[in-house]
Amino acid sequence: MSDVKTNQDISLAMLRDTDRDRYLACLLSPEAKRGALAALYAFNAELARIRDLVHEPLPGEIRMQYWRDLLEGNAHGSTEANPLAAALLTAVETHRLPRQTLVNMIEARIFDLYDDPMESRTSLEGYAGETASALIQLASLVLSPEDATKSADAAGHAGVAQAISGMLLLMPLHQRRGQVYIPLEILSATGLDRETFLAGTDRPRISAAIEAFAGLGRDHLAKARASALSPVIVPAFLPVALAEPVLVKAQKRGAAVLEGSLQEPQWRRQMRMALAGMRKKI
Repeated sequence: MSDVKTNQDISLAMLRDTDRDRYLACLLSPEAKRGALAALYAFNAELARIRDLVHEPLPGEIRMQYWRDLLEGNAHGSTEANPLAAALLTAVETHRLPRQTLVNMIEARIFDLYDDPMESRTSLEGYAGETASALIQLASLVLSPEDATKSADAAGHAGVAQAISGMLLLMPLHQRRGQVYIPLEILSATGLDRETFLAGTDRPRISAAIEAFAGLGRDHLAKARASALSPVIVPAFLPVALAEPVLVKAQKRGAAVLEGSLQEPQWRRQMRMALAGMRKKI
């Protein structure tokens, strides 16, 4: 077995443990593209979990600097020692993926290491654009460069919807950490600030803020769905099919989101993605 195949297989195995939904999305993608998609998704999962692995921002920034150096051609030592790094570089070179997009993804993720609040809807959409939307667009480039250029707008809206659903899923964890991803302008419109939201006591206003936040996600999802996607790149959008149930539940539950999980069972999530794959739409 070639080193390329081995590294891609390792990336897929890593993905199974770190992001089960995107792992399934890989399996629902053409076999020839799975290795590159697995490398991209496992890289994204690696960035997303850095906050869980460090107690202070500086060690997290050092971990992110490793990936930045790798993509900018300043790797420390041989990439062969890191199968994911090797698989990522193979995917970048094989599919001519824009390295700057991946570097921007790293830069955006630095926000996760700190407890600064999200200032505005614009900053939220910018963060989502450089993380979730960029990942969809990169996956689309792997699947079909020609069709990917036509789906950039859909990827932008889909990524914001997906990012907001992910933030809602993680809201209990974020609250314990002191992180707030709901933009301050949404909080202030409902009479809250960062501290009163984190305190969790003003439930009517917290419910209003969460409903508005989820509603913003649903607006972006509707715009993503209004775009006609080429069937070839639908696999890149499959994880977005999981966003709507989370957004709908969050709007109904309001402040209760802080106490319970919005996550559907694994079998239901698998079924949603499989159906989206068959219908060729999210």
